[in-house]
Amino acid sequence: MFLLPKLPYSYDALEPYIDAKTMELHHSKHHQAYVDKLNLAIEGTEWANKTITEVLQNLSSLPEDKRTVVQNNGGGHYNHSLFWELMAPGAGGEPSGELKDRIVAAFSSFEEFKKQFTDAGVARFGSGWAWLIKDENGARIISTPNQDSPIMEGITPLLGLDVWEHAYYLKYQNRRPEYIENWWNVVNWSAVSKRL
Repeated sequence: MFLLPKLPYSYDALEPYIDAKTMELHHSKHHQAYVDKLNLAIEGTEWANKTITEVLQNLSSLPEDKRTVVQNNGGGHYNHSLFWELMAPGAGGEPSGELKDRIVAAFSSFEEFKKQFTDAGVARFGSGWAWLIKDENGARIISTPNQDSPIMEGITPLLGLDVWEHAYYLKYQNRRPEYIENWWNVVNWSAVSKRL
């Protein structure tokens, strides 16, 4: 059985960039709903005792009538569990060490990486995610729809940005670019580095 992870900070800790009410609803309502629907879908199956990574990397092995529900809600659980960890109060700035080296090697500069990552988030039509992923050449940016996750393809996500409207609408309404610009102030680069 999967459980809603406890946030590593209070709901208001990411103010003024992400407001407390959004964090509370996002975590306690949206993420909780993904967990509840995922548990209901796999209850009584062999998948109930697997890790979320095992479940998502073996979607094609699930019964067809459960596959989409598990993809959407299992993806939502995995993506959000990661999202909370990759933000922190008093964070932001730039990465260092191997992570920065990978980013500069792949994108020529940190500023160019930020621009391309922001563009991926802004350009995602409808709901979805922007990702920095680890690949054989170092690092790459991708975007996924809905709650699809790179982990479903066996790809390691290093950084993920939720661009579903529920992640920002209370504070930013339809101003997704402004939300993304402010989100950079809470990116926890030390947590991202640990994912290497």
